[in-house]
Amino acid sequence: MLCLVLAGGEGGRLGRLTDGRAKPALPFGGVYRLIDFPLSNCHHSRISDVWVIQQYEAHTLSEHLANGRPWDLDRTWGGMRVVHPTTGDEEGGFYEGNADAINRNRAAIERFDPELLLVLSADAVYQLDYADVLDRHRERGAEATAVTTVKSVAEASRLGTVAVDGDGRVTAFEYKPDEPQSDIVTTEVFVYHAKALLRTLAELEGEGEGETLSDFGHALLPRLVERGNTWAVDLGGYWRDVGTLESYWQAHMDLLEPEPEMRLDDPEWPILTRASQRSPARIEASAEVQSSLISPGCTVRGRVSRSVLGRGVVVAEGVSVVDSVVLGDSVIEADIERAIVDEGADVLEEATGGDEPAVIA
Repeated sequence: MLCLVLAGGEGGRLGRLTDGRAKPALPFGGVYRLIDFPLSNCHHSRISDVWVIQQYEAHTLSEHLANGRPWDLDRTWGGMRVVHPTTGDEEGGFYEGNADAINRNRAAIERFDPELLLVLSADAVYQLDYADVLDRHRERGAEATAVTTVKSVAEASRLGTVAVDGDGRVTAFEYKPDEPQSDIVTTEVFVYHAKALLRTLAELEGEGEGETLSDFGHALLPRLVERGNTWAVDLGGYWRDVGTLESYWQAHMDLLEPEPEMRLDDPEWPILTRASQRSPARIEASAEVQSSLISPGCTVRGRVSRSVLGRGVVVAEGVSVVDSVVLGDSVIEADIERAIVDEGADVLEEATGGDEPAVIA
């Protein structure tokens, strides 16, 4: 079994947060990064052959990956392999989407010769035992298995949606539909029978001269669904795509609920990361902190309410931080509310978000 983590997207819907930063390297929850979620799930699922496919601003992610050490993937045999676009052969060139990324690495995957391919994105926060999904895939003798969940129509319109019969077989697929016909969405967790997938990619490349090979939803998944051997497995827990500013902000607010659906420090399934060494947070006598997550290295002298502070954030005396996400090493010297503050920012003017969170970089 081989796992491919697709970590090369630009994350354009996150605006300034992904200017100069790969989306999988985006901080989350104070001390984590988005790629920590699929890699931690791999560790707990005992998956030891993981390839991370990079492209956009790859250097911002490579340092964090640390050769796979935080997830026990720094091994002599197997472990983590970081894969970049290459030149020099017919499979070279930049990736045009997630299906194209797999297709351009088809020869390397064939040499590895896996029975199954587990394909993941780094765009969502969730906890999942992939071993259970792999077992269901094998039991059904499936060509493809999609892990699914239920979302609102508004969210479904920017994801892939499926129709599923009573047995769990996928009978229809729509990619980012304007008017979704289903509220069952794919979570960007897929299992493929490797030879069937690679054969289908080669067929599509031949038919469309590569034009149809962009993202999974453009041609690959519709072709597999059409063949009648694609199945769905319900994730059965918390999952949120964080590909927009609103969803990224809301995922942080979810962490602050009295009983959050997902615990990052669950002793049975903790999220693992490469952590820098920081001193404990300092909460001064002038501070007031309510329903918030305060990371190591922070100094709080003002008021923090329903907010997440990353490592090394400073909140000045007399300043209020409300319903906000503040990334590491920022200094807050003016009131903010419903805002997202990028790493290393110095906030000198008040900011309040509206329909969309205010972004300060």
